[in-house]
Amino acid sequence: MFKLVIGNKNYSSWSLRPWFLLKHADIPFEEILIPLYEIDWRKHILKYSPTGKVPCLIDGKAVVWESIAICEYVAELFPGCYLLPKDPVVRAEVRSVSAEMHAGFFNMRKTMPMNVRKRFPGHGRTPETNADIRRITEVWNSCRERFGDRGPFLFGEFTMADAMFAPVCTRFLTYGVELPEPARAYMQYMLNTPAMKEWYAAALTEPQIIAHSEVDDEPGMV
Repeated sequence: MFKLVIGNKNYSSWSLRPWFLLKHADIPFEEILIPLYEIDWRKHILKYSPTGKVPCLIDGKAVVWESIAICEYVAELFPGCYLLPKDPVVRAEVRSVSAEMHAGFFNMRKTMPMNVRKRFPGHGRTPETNADIRRITEVWNSCRERFGDRGPFLFGEFTMADAMFAPVCTRFLTYGVELPEPARAYMQYMLNTPAMKEWYAAALTEPQIIAHSEVDDEPGMV
């Protein structure tokens, strides 16, 4: 069975991505949660991950870190789950938007840190952050307009792209981002999936507070 090392569910957007992928695809795994910024937290993560960061997937002798690499690894092992579409053109686009999410949108990450327990409508809307929001909306609308007849996810069926954008759905809810259709309907569908509801329920019980991801302090990035 896989072991997935993650951080706080309230704050760790990187952890949510592979966790959501495995949960939604109904792939069994053991969860190892290490609270971030606690005493010796990085030392504990280093027992599993060579970077000292989360997430990290352990599969026997295989160690996979970085959320996008974990999603790719799982997609290759479970081709029947269609986490990467068979059509090479669509598969390339899934990889492209997943990589764009993994590497980009720094301003949104900085001014709108993930915090699923709270609601801060309107916070963090710098011009640069608004540009990130517009680009994400553009991606979502483009995908849904072309693949909406195949299912409720970005490319119709669930793919790794949905897992990569899952934390953005939580951010948009936390910060009250108003979206046009069909992006709004996509976000609502994602938030109502059983996997996301399970993540939220667990996050609400966590006692830890990471000050730099609370908007009363200087915004940070987890």
